[in-house]
Formats: sequence, structure tokens, C-alpha cells
Amino acid sequence: MPTRSVSSHHVRAALLGAERRGVAAGPLLARAGLPSALLEEPRARVPAEQFGQLVRTLWATLDDELIGFGGAPSKVGTFAMMAHVVVHGSRDLREALRRAQTFYSLFPAGPRFRLVEPLPGEETSGEAVVDEARLEFDVSDYDDPLHFGAESTVLVAHRFAGWLIRRRIGLRRVEFVHPEPRHAREYDLLFGAPCVFGAGRTAAVFDRADLDEPVLRDGAALKVFLRRAPVDVLVSADYGSTVTGRVRHLIERALPAGPVPTPEQLAVRLSVSPQTLRRRGDDVPAPARPGAAGPRPRRAGRRPGLHQAALPAARVLRTQRVPPGVPALDGRDAPRVPGEGAGVAPRRLPGPLGSYGSSGPARSVRSTTLSGTVTAEGRRPAYRPAMTETDRSGGVRPPDPTRRR
Repeated sequence: MPTRSVSSHHVRAALLGAERRGVAAGPLLARAGLPSALLEEPRARVPAEQFGQLVRTLWATLDDELIGFGGAPSKVGTFAMMAHVVVHGSRDLREALRRAQTFYSLFPAGPRFRLVEPLPGEETSGEAVVDEARLEFDVSDYDDPLHFGAESTVLVAHRFAGWLIRRRIGLRRVEFVHPEPRHAREYDLLFGAPCVFGAGRTAAVFDRADLDEPVLRDGAALKVFLRRAPVDVLVSADYGSTVTGRVRHLIERALPAGPVPTPEQLAVRLSVSPQTLRRRGDDVPAPARPGAAGPRPRRAGRRPGLHQAALPAARVLRTQRVPPGVPALDGRDAPRVPGEGAGVAPRRLPGPLGSYGSSGPARSVRSTTLSGTVTAEGRRPAYRPAMTETDRSGGVRPPDPTRRR
């Protein structure tokens, strides 16, 4: 649960199966570090770790993983064996759920469920059904007046599936056969999705695309999970679901026995394109430099380059009047004018930096001034009159280049 606590209702419901078998509730609560007066407090809540200890005590006492709610006992260790089969032999979540379904079908007791998804080309009754998958549970043989068995079965399946792929699976809705109970407000903490009561079958409905997610757990992670069970299914935990964390885990699984997966192979395992994998990986902030107070902030706008040293020269050539015979200023001789020429590409600048700092001859850049046209090499081009004017005497004379028009 997001609140890392369990309501007193679920404490009373968990003890019901043991009480029907003649086991007193007081000693069970004491072994879990819970007071007996807790059962009389309808609004009390207990830490998830203590509730997990209570469930482990019930497992050891009853030797039944369903703690007395199933049609027949499910021997302790059945879930662990199913988890080993799933972790060590499944490529994606779809295969993992089908393996778990096949495993439990071999035993007379245990949760009965099946994965339902539309087949390719199959007609569906509604548009929303095409891209969703259902995990349907058969709880018809549960002796479960407080609905704890049905709730816990759906919860464990949902949380265990999310643990396999290292991220929380968002549920579209959860359907229950039983009517709406008094503690229905707890369902939002348990499942975080709309709940439908009085449905034809108990089911958890989620996105069909989640079935393509790869299984990212190994034997070492499963050992830790089983040692802490059932705490990790009672608390909504962050399973390291960032793209970087999942890629790192895939690489760790490949080493040292095999080669490092290529980016294309990693993208296939994560069901994304290589471009999407690179883009999502770039969103992770880089670690801070050793000894630095924090990561270096990114500057706004374009980073200033070396070509800005020649920007004042462009301003001089555009605004100053160059007398005949005086060479034009280049970037090395021009005075600095802060803040001028921002955004001008280097290829448009005069001087040696106009060719991106190459050692060869600079490209000739023309700059029109009041006195004519001057090149960056400091030479005035040969004067060629482009037009003529008629003087008072009727003769034709060339235009004055210094005359302001």
C-alpha cells in the first residue's frame, strides 16, 4: 500500500481462517507484536511489516498459503516453486503469467486464474477491449465471508507481476464477484483503480502492451523477495523502473557469461525502438563531478563560441565610413563591443574566423558602408559605375559614390 499500513479490518479478516480451525487469535497477534485490543478498533491501522509477520505466523501455523480461505490447503512453498519456474524460464510478462497459470493447474488447491487477451483478428464487442488484457480468477470455492481471500489473491498477482518487470502495472479496473463491502474505501489504496462489484468474474484488467515487458528478475532478487514476503506485495514499492536502471539490469544479467547486449538487442528486450531507448536514456541527469557542490547547470541559449571575438569587426564595417586607401579592420584589431552581433554565424563574419578558424586564406566577406563596398582583406574593389546621371549641360557623367541617396 502507498501508506505502508494495513487497516484493522484486514487484520480481523486474516485471522478468521485460523479461528475457524480452532486457533486462538491472541497468541498469533502477540507473535506479530500486535495488541489484542487492536481488533476492537475499527479505524486503527498497523504497519505493513507487522502485518506481514502476522501472515507468516499464519502460514507456519496452518501450513496453508491461503490461510484457510481456499477450498483445500495450499502447502507452504508452493508460491516459491511457482516463482522459481517463472523467473528462470520466462522472457516476458505474457510467458510468465502463462507459466504460473500452468503451474497452479497441476495442484488440487491453489488460486485458479487465466490470462485472457484478444487474438489477432478477433472481433470484440467494444473499442476499449481491443488493447486490454484480463487476468481472471476463479474464487467460487473460497470460503471467504469477508472477501479477504479474493482481495489478497488479486493483490498478490498484481504486485508480483509488477515486481517481475521492475515497474508498477497500472490497472484499468478491478472486477469482483462479491457486492460492494463496507471497507470499499480501502480498495483505492490496494489497487489504485476503479472497482466494479457484482461482476460476472473476479478479474484485474490492464493494458495489453504490458504483456510484452521483459522479465528483469533473477534468482538472487527472488531470494530476497521470498525472504521478505509478503511485505513487498503489501507495499507499493519503486522497483527501479527508470530506463537506465532496467538497461543496467539487463547488462548485469548478461555478464560475465555472455557478451554485452547491443543497443538494438536492449531495445528489443524493452519493447521499444533503438531511437526511443537512446532518447529516454538521455533524460537521466548526469552524476555530479567529484568534489563539486552539485551538477553543472546548463546555460540558457546558445553557448558562446570563439567566433564572437570577430563580431565587433562586423559592426565597425557596417557603421564606420572607411576613407579611400585605409584598410578595413579585422577581428584582431577591432575594439570589443560587448553584446553585439549575437547569433551571427561564423561564416558571415570577416577576418580569419570567417572560415571556422581554418589556417587557409579567409573567405571574402562584403560589407556595404556609406562609402561603398569593402572586402575583409582590406582592399577596395575596382570602381565600376553601375548607372549614369545626366548633368545640366546634357552630358552624361558617372554617379558620385560618396553622395548620399
